[in-house]
Amino acid sequence: MSRRILRLFAGFAAVVMIFLMVDTANAQRRREVRGRGLTKAQVKLIVNRVEDRVDNFKENFDRSLDKSRLNGTSREDWLNKRAKDLESATDELAREFDRRDAWAENREEVRRCLNIATDIDRNMRNYRYGGITESNWARVRFELNSLADVYNMPKVGTAAYQ
Repeated sequence: MSRRILRLFAGFAAVVMIFLMVDTANAQRRREVRGRGLTKAQVKLIVNRVEDRVDNFKENFDRSLDKSRLNGTSREDWLNKRAKDLESATDELAREFDRRDAWAENREEVRRCLNIATDIDRNMRNYRYGGITESNWARVRFELNSLADVYNMPKVGTAAYQ
């Protein structure tokens, strides 16, 4: 009987240890995602991906708008302007990122990108622009949200950017 209790206790202790290790690993991963422990080079990779994705999106978005029911409207002009604004903002973010010593100093540039992206995101959710453009936007949003995580800021589409 005492062997059974000892085995049961050992099994229970092993399960508790596994849960503690998993929780510790998740906490470490959350801490790294929030930007702590990231080098400037690692954040630069994210900034570069954002810039590349936005450039690609802007080209496809313009073509999609020309094929949509918004073609020729003031709404199309506004959306094209916001896409150009986002491209300019990501270009400025990349320039300022290279110019400054610490990556944390680019918080305002990141906020501007996220704010503009939120305008575009609302429209992407309300209209259909075709698979390629929507897929490109999903990649842009993912990379911008990764950047938001690094800078510990709200994600694209949240009420913080209204």
